[in-house]
Amino acid sequence: MNTRAPAVQARQLVKTYPGDVTALNGMDVTVEPGTVFGLLGPNGAGKSTTVKILTTLARPDSGTATVAGHDVLRHPDRVRRAIGVVAQNSGADPVATGRENLRLQGRLYGLRGAALNRRVDELLDRFTLTEAAGRQVKGYSGGMRRRLDVALGLVHRPEVLFLDEPTTGLDPEARTAMWDEIGRLAGEEGLTILLTTHYLEEADRLAERVAIVDRGRVVVEGTPDSLKGELRGDAVHVELREAPGEAGRTLLAGALTGLPGVHEALFDGRRISARADDGAAAMPALLAALERAGVTVAAATVARPSLDDVYLRYAGRRYAEADTTDSLALAGGAR
Repeated sequence: MNTRAPAVQARQLVKTYPGDVTALNGMDVTVEPGTVFGLLGPNGAGKSTTVKILTTLARPDSGTATVAGHDVLRHPDRVRRAIGVVAQNSGADPVATGRENLRLQGRLYGLRGAALNRRVDELLDRFTLTEAAGRQVKGYSGGMRRRLDVALGLVHRPEVLFLDEPTTGLDPEARTAMWDEIGRLAGEEGLTILLTTHYLEEADRLAERVAIVDRGRVVVEGTPDSLKGELRGDAVHVELREAPGEAGRTLLAGALTGLPGVHEALFDGRRISARADDGAAAMPALLAALERAGVTVAAATVARPSLDDVYLRYAGRRYAEADTTDSLALAGGAR
């Protein structure tokens, strides 16, 4: 049985911004040492606000949090020494070289002389930046700059590394390379990593545990496999020509869930998402039921459950829609 204290623990965090915008509404997070924990949610869900509080860059209106055993409000200096932070926007000096950025970061944490030089060389090698070490960072590609950001966060060998949307803006090749490096950090060094992301695939691939965040709170938490496994059978998605009204949704939900092996019909605009014990076998009966109800089907698919289906089940709306609407609603404030 694991008796070690959590590396990160937050309880009932609440944070509001001007304009009566609620960024966090009772956020709870617990991250065990040596694990990769993913905060997954659309833009505007409150992930970055959570990180700002945990890294002492913002204060909650209420609630408590500890990182590496230190209270973020009572002992922020101890928290800062124990963590590495890779923010959404690069913190590197663009007119300094990669090596100069790393040396400066090391000196800020008290490294000097041979120890500093060894650490800088080690990180340049690890992140394949040795050849570019003498070049100004403004000439780096997006992937190179992001690798340098992670290296900067690791100079002082932190206990907990915060990665806030680490692959946003990267091309697919650079994103995959960053995923590989994050996996190596967790596997080889046993580093505790708290990762925020709005990429479903990223959370599924990297995180041992995921907390799905919606409107400033955690709606469900678990391993990606266990969360998807709760949705028995197949995910069946149907897109209608027109969105049904309230009465139509009630009628259709009853008709669909009355079919053998079909469960939990959920509506999201023109889309219907249901679960079926055997999606391929259930599809003909499902389409026939919709036809009898007088609705026209535009498209239909069957797939294994995904984190998108988990989000829909617990948040009551599809992930892509939430990513758009929440970003617009919270623009300029809570993220």
